[in-house]
Amino acid sequence: MSLMSLVEDQQMKKDMAPFGVGDTVKVHVIIKEGDKERIQIFQGDVISKRGRGMSATFIVRKISFGIGVEKIFPLHSPSIKKVEIVRTSKVRRAKLYYLRDLKGKAARLRETK
Repeated sequence: MSLMSLVEDQQMKKDMAPFGVGDTVKVHVIIKEGDKERIQIFQGDVISKRGRGMSATFIVRKISFGIGVEKIFPLHSPSIKKVEIVRTSKVRRAKLYYLRDLKGKAARLRETK
């Protein structure tokens, strides 16, 4: 094992719930304002996952006041407190970029039972 892989193994989060593309998640992000810290929740659909190991990221998309907002989160970032799965959906694509062009009911994902 190389020195890099040993350091990465120590910093990777082991307690993450397995989630996939199409799931609706709540990402609890630690926001630092001056000397204070607070947790802000970003809820939306996972439209993409990429990478492996420490460089893994995922993109969450939500609609805020009629405007689509996307954020890219590093999976093993210390600023992410936890990722909560709200619901899972059945999708047939690895990347759901087509949701960017859809609006309203057309942008819904089919929930698995």
